[in-house]
Amino acid sequence: MRTQIVIIGAGPAGLLLGRLLDNHGIETVILERRSRDHVLGRIRAGVLEQGTIELLERAGVAQRLRREGLVHDGVEIGFDGERHRFDFKALIGRTVTVYGQTEVTHDLMDARDASAARTVYEAEDVSLQGFDGTSPVVRYVKDGVGHAIGCDFIAGCDGFHGVSRASVPPQAMKTFERVYPFGWLGVLVERPPVSDELIYSNHESGFALCSMRSPTRSRYYVQVPAGEKVEDWPDDRFWEELRRRLDREASQLLQTGPSIEKSIAPLRSFVAEPLRFGRLFLAGDAAHIVPPTGAKGLNLAASDVGMLADALIEFYEEGSHAGMDRYSSRALARVWDAERFSWWMTSILHRLPETDAFGRRIQRAEFDRLRRSVSAASAFAESYTGIFSG
Repeated sequence: MRTQIVIIGAGPAGLLLGRLLDNHGIETVILERRSRDHVLGRIRAGVLEQGTIELLERAGVAQRLRREGLVHDGVEIGFDGERHRFDFKALIGRTVTVYGQTEVTHDLMDARDASAARTVYEAEDVSLQGFDGTSPVVRYVKDGVGHAIGCDFIAGCDGFHGVSRASVPPQAMKTFERVYPFGWLGVLVERPPVSDELIYSNHESGFALCSMRSPTRSRYYVQVPAGEKVEDWPDDRFWEELRRRLDREASQLLQTGPSIEKSIAPLRSFVAEPLRFGRLFLAGDAAHIVPPTGAKGLNLAASDVGMLADALIEFYEEGSHAGMDRYSSRALARVWDAERFSWWMTSILHRLPETDAFGRRIQRAEFDRLRRSVSAASAFAESYTGIFSG
């Protein structure tokens, strides 16, 4: 079998890339090691930047997003019981939209199902060969039968633990990593959100976040030490700890209930360089990880595949290699800006091991500067809403 592009991974990055290329008549095959239901069952955040929404519109999959997405003009940040709202729309004329990653994935899957494009779920033993030459081949096993796909290029969109980055010779890549000594314990509950916008809270006991998935479904998080287990956090303990970390008004408005999903996400910063190895391109979590504090993960993945799609379209329609040659440097410029912002938000909102009395004062000074300085608040709004394009 032969195709033009083999995409590894059927998460939102791989599906969006496939859709953008399909709209230009470029043939793709997507290989995914998990089942369709498993992919759709992943619970992830969904704060979408305007650039991500524009890409989804370009892909022709934003109809439900426009109907159901919750447009947010700003966010709130609390520090030891004091809360301040940052109005992004007033500061810089931009907004973000809350629309779950699962919903984005569902919309992209439905669009791919409606096309003639092929997706292979539960593809086992995927291997990438020949991408350092002119004739890449991707091999996989499906239902006990081996298959090989010849292609022009391979796009690795298969996440942090996928085969794509692991296929690159170690000497050809540099990696940069910071692992944080805590995680986010998240609870999904069928209750209205405590606020119309996200509330980030810094408390002496640790970080908390009030988020939402819809007007009737909320997502809440508290910072917990690395190594904590979900089973050690019954619902009553979670709600008690969340209330402690919120300001009085938010605590009183909080509606609790039985959790419908509960998990702990570790926090990590990671970047691989470069993002191109011959005819293999890395995108999304296969190339980088950011802490969820700045809501950049899905948006970075969309930015990557938007740039990569443009580069591949340019190659097939104009015969130019220029976009592909620039892909890695362009994408990494945006990646490192997002890493910087996510690191900064993480450092000012969480209780770190080194956060002594001096560290708490520095965090407070950062909060006060954001409250009092229009230029500081505007810079925060620019980074949060994602205007940097590389």
